[in-house]
Amino acid sequence: MRVLLDENLPHGLAPLLVGHEVLTVHQLGWAGLKNGELLRQAQGRIDAFLTLDANLEYQQRLVGMPFGVAVLHAPSSRMHDLRTLVPVLLAALEVLAPGDVCHIRA
Repeated sequence: MRVLLDENLPHGLAPLLVGHEVLTVHQLGWAGLKNGELLRQAQGRIDAFLTLDANLEYQQRLVGMPFGVAVLHAPSSRMHDLRTLVPVLLAALEVLAPGDVCHIRA
């Protein structure tokens, strides 16, 4: 699965997503794009978008997107807080379908 990490997630999360091709917003030169433009740019390039932005689904129309969105809920964006979510996230990525929004909690 082609996964895109939002700019609010650390790059160190990428190697933990074993079995997935992980890109970051920074790698693609999309840092600073507004959410709507970012999501438009990602269409056709990814299968899943990962973010810490819990408001994304209320600010953007995600139904009908050609990729799924996983919202991670952690106390911070530090790796020690995110690492505990990885097993749940990996399981969710296995079933995440286009247009789905799932919330990942420990």
